[in-house]
Amino acid sequence: MKIARPEKSEYQAYFERYVVKVGDEDILAVLADQIDTVVRLFGNLSIEKQHYRYAPDKWTVLEVLGHMLDTERVFGFRALCFARGDKTPLPSFDEGLYVSQAGHNDCALEQLLEEFVYTRRSHILMFDHLKADAWLNVGVASSNPTSVRALAFIMVGHIRHHLEILASRYGC
Repeated sequence: MKIARPEKSEYQAYFERYVVKVGDEDILAVLADQIDTVVRLFGNLSIEKQHYRYAPDKWTVLEVLGHMLDTERVFGFRALCFARGDKTPLPSFDEGLYVSQAGHNDCALEQLLEEFVYTRRSHILMFDHLKADAWLNVGVASSNPTSVRALAFIMVGHIRHHLEILASRYGC
């Protein structure tokens, strides 16, 4: 089943920068393809490259991967809640706080990659089992209406956004 692009009313304007990174694509296939893309990109990085930051106040490559993983979990949880019809408003999250508290620089790259792979696979399985109408369910996240299908597109666009930054600013 092909999932149609979300309407702009289905997500916060801030997330448009991620949604526009997804073309006329099968969102479930792209979610799956990104696993290989992320593993290939990060899989052969030297220890020095893993701890590289392009400016003193910027995240290391490991912290970027950790942020991608944290965000995957947050968006996946939101999608689960909304797909199940939960109308409880969900809070925003402070990405800087999450990264500062996580200790990603002390984790092995292989462990972070494994976490990303399993987390993304679990989200793909969840999305794959949704009833057609669940994709259109809307909940509130960060005080804004957000649909399940918008979250899937945001997840893909968020990874693409960080892959672009890793290429342009980190030389990955």
